[in-house]
Amino acid sequence: MSHIATIQFSKAGKMYDFSAGALELAKGDRVVVETERGVGVGQVVKVAEALDSGALEKLTLIKRVATPEDLATVERISQKEQEAHRFCVSRIAERNMPMKLVQVEYQFDSSKAVFFFTADGRVDFRDLVKDLAHSFHTRIEMRQIGVRDEAKMTGGIGICGRELCCSSFLREFQPVSVKMAKEQNLALNPNKISGQCGRLLCCLDYEYDTYCCLRKNFPKSGKRVRTVNAVGVVDKVNILTGNITLKLDDNKIIVIKRDEILGDGAPAAAPVSAAAQAPQAPQRTRERRPEQRRKQEKTSLDSYNSKAENVEKEPASPPPAREAAAAPASPDAQKTGQPRKRNRSRKHGHRKPSGGAPTPAPGA
Repeated sequence: MSHIATIQFSKAGKMYDFSAGALELAKGDRVVVETERGVGVGQVVKVAEALDSGALEKLTLIKRVATPEDLATVERISQKEQEAHRFCVSRIAERNMPMKLVQVEYQFDSSKAVFFFTADGRVDFRDLVKDLAHSFHTRIEMRQIGVRDEAKMTGGIGICGRELCCSSFLREFQPVSVKMAKEQNLALNPNKISGQCGRLLCCLDYEYDTYCCLRKNFPKSGKRVRTVNAVGVVDKVNILTGNITLKLDDNKIIVIKRDEILGDGAPAAAPVSAAAQAPQAPQRTRERRPEQRRKQEKTSLDSYNSKAENVEKEPASPPPAREAAAAPASPDAQKTGQPRKRNRSRKHGHRKPSGGAPTPAPGA
């Protein structure tokens, strides 16, 4: 029966599947495999039976189990990595380059050396690569990494007193936000919720889903609730102990359990202001007009017709002359018999011509 072996190349590193073939492997064995970067030595994490023969054919076959000679070669490579690290750090200091070397990794066959570094921006390391290639006579690769990867490679002790999660068992980084710290009622102090890398602690994600699930059974802060003996507003909620702090209407603080809540409390009566208590002045009502000022109703059709006949019999009298008649017509208007035209609105920027002969009237 063919088996699939899961292998890791570094502690808490990514895991890859290989085909074991006819080899009998166990957890913890060191094997030599062919990877995209070259030949490498990895450690078996687990071994499982191959259920699908088609998927097994796509996997790379393990070359062999690591021999004592292979393990001795790994030790020599480790010494070369330390030597290359010291040499590269000295060159960086001499050139005053804005970068920090983290780790050096050699391939199993010493065909290539990878230098991992961190920097705030882009760095011109062409001269540094020339110095490294001239000293070690191998291919050089410079790879920039982030601060979380730096902490994973370097390792250390966290604020909890234990080894860093990323360097001990955490194989992949998960996104972490400040919302997770708020949901767990943690103090938003950067020194307390940040890890060695300067980013938010990865452990904030471990219990976030549990807190969200438990919080559904508790009232939200600011909600009015009632118990057998009191009615108040929720001030604080402790999910782990199940205690709820209530603030009563008289500013008294009490602590109750979740089971003591009977339901929502009635809203507190708003205090009546002094302006509301003062007597209001009577509003002035609009007086109705007397009946004489109202419009007279229409008379009947007969009275209307009789009035119309009287009006027809009376002789038409000339209209009364208006007071303050219009100004006398201009001489030209008197000659032509046409009345004087009133001043019309002039267009933008046009002015009435001053002086000179008057404009002749039409037909003159």
